[in-house]
Amino acid sequence: MDEEQDQWIRVPVGDDAARWATRVRCRRVLFVVHNVTSATRLLDVLPLFDDDLGVQLLATCTGSSAFRSGVADLLADTGLPVLPWEQALATPVDLAISASFGGELAAIQGPLIILSHGIGYTKRLAAPSTEHRAPSTEHRAPSTDADADADATVLPRSAPPPVFGLAPDWLLADGVPLADALVLSHPEQFDRLAAACPEALPTAVLAGDPCFDRMLAARPYRDRFRRALGVGRGQRLVLLNSTWSPQSLLGDGEGEGAGGTGGDDALPALLPRLASELPADEYRVAAVLHPNIWHGHGPGQIRAWLDRARRAGLALIDPLEDWRQALLAADVVIGDHGSVTYYAAALGTPVLLGAAPLDSLDPDAPVADFIRTAPGLDARAPLRGQVDTLIESHVPQPGPMRFTSSVPGEAAVRLRRAFYGLMGAPEPPGPALLLPLPLPDPEPALRTAPLYVLTRVLAGPEVVVTRYADPAREPAGAGDAHLAVHEDTRDPGQLGLADIVFRCGAPDDPRFGPPGRWAAEVLDRHPHCALAAYVTGPSSCVVRTRDGVLLRLTSGAEADADPAVYASAVHAWLAAGRTLSALIEDGLTVRTGRTGHHVVIAAETDGPTTGGTRQRPSPTPADRSTAHASGADTPRAGRRSPRTAS
Repeated sequence: MDEEQDQWIRVPVGDDAARWATRVRCRRVLFVVHNVTSATRLLDVLPLFDDDLGVQLLATCTGSSAFRSGVADLLADTGLPVLPWEQALATPVDLAISASFGGELAAIQGPLIILSHGIGYTKRLAAPSTEHRAPSTEHRAPSTDADADADATVLPRSAPPPVFGLAPDWLLADGVPLADALVLSHPEQFDRLAAACPEALPTAVLAGDPCFDRMLAARPYRDRFRRALGVGRGQRLVLLNSTWSPQSLLGDGEGEGAGGTGGDDALPALLPRLASELPADEYRVAAVLHPNIWHGHGPGQIRAWLDRARRAGLALIDPLEDWRQALLAADVVIGDHGSVTYYAAALGTPVLLGAAPLDSLDPDAPVADFIRTAPGLDARAPLRGQVDTLIESHVPQPGPMRFTSSVPGEAAVRLRRAFYGLMGAPEPPGPALLLPLPLPDPEPALRTAPLYVLTRVLAGPEVVVTRYADPAREPAGAGDAHLAVHEDTRDPGQLGLADIVFRCGAPDDPRFGPPGRWAAEVLDRHPHCALAAYVTGPSSCVVRTRDGVLLRLTSGAEADADPAVYASAVHAWLAAGRTLSALIEDGLTVRTGRTGHHVVIAAETDGPTTGGTRQRPSPTPADRSTAHASGADTPRAGRRSPRTAS
């Protein structure tokens, strides 16, 4: 015990804390963290104690979750004093706040309030065994992992597991309520609580949903969130969402779900289809994965599993900070039975269920009704058609918005009132306010996978460009095709097959030299490349053609496409036999889907750096065929023979 106490903190609590602390008469509020998932809800309510010099905030981790990774870093980031769990149990507090039932909560010395860390209490989960009871208490509180049922009580086959957070297995300790207050977000939860565990009904407090309130307050900033996530004009953001468990969208288990899906390992087949069927410049794809996935399998493993999709442009959204902003920015969510999918429906966003097992849900919970009625993803039908049809015909269901919170916008006021009421203390004089959702760091869509490009040169001058990132099969569509490859491609053999080689970077990056020099070196290195493009910023790039012409492409104020698209349009224009002088005189309108981007084109000079590039003849189609036949495998997207630049 003495060895354990050596790890206990001495300030602002401890046997001799009064000797060292500056403010010694503060009420103590203890945030009890089970894992990163539950901590996210505690972080929502942390600001409700701002500006109160009479409160000392503390944090602890129960150590009861199977998902322990990430907790220490999260607690360190809060900047609060962190008590070892044993010290937390030995320290009297004026209030303890938890967003889970894991750990020996009944042994806490002070009033306890429990919040939901999702959309209320909806899932069935067997209560942990009481064999892991801490020796310092005789309370029959759930003591171990509230995330998984590895240590769960064995139930008869005919008896379904209890509803997590609403059943006596979770709510009672020695026959009395575990918590002094249980926060609910809607009266329908009172009804289910009364039916499942009437003993706990007197502790119920209707206080709304602070997470949902933060999203509602941030809705006016949707366009800013979209720009931060790299969603341009005319683009649709397709957001993949997976909760944890083998039955989730990312899971590889078995189960029954809407549309014939339900944890049947759907994602490995879905990801290549997203790249093959959704044009890269008309759709942005992102993924929000449950924190238990990130911290259970490891962020490095998640990135490795999704490497090909990430190289094709998939954005992995931070599961702690930015998932709500991504949800607000989305045009459609492909999800499962988790809380985030239901939040999307509550915000009025169209939802396609890629996995939706009903057997893990309380059949009386509103989310179960939503899962039964929401459209399911048809694995056999064209994906783009399903996405577009749903977006264009979507009529939001009233149920999710109604049942997520019966008091939208009031969570801060109600929760602070409950917190201070349990402490027996007056509330601070200022208004109770939650923090606004922060603007995510910019995340442009960087694609290093080979791009299969279809182009059509129209009158105007105007060029239609449709790009597919590393498609599994040759996409359908009219037009001439060429291959554009980022210089940092993982497969360098693709560079020898590329019609366009491009990269992104600052124009004064000394590692590459001036853009014109870099382009000349690329053309020297790859004799079958027709054009090299250096993207110098979000609206400009410098390109060099095979005959040595150097051009700067700059988009207008309203254009926001990837400048590499403009390079493909110039390549198509010249390959069609159109003149360079017309480009420079009139500029070019580049069309991606229904969106037009006007591009100003100017000739540039770079002196002697052109070297021998001007003297190299343009490769003929026969040259190109020979190169493809020798030295490297033909790329999947290179079956249609594109024209070469003249």
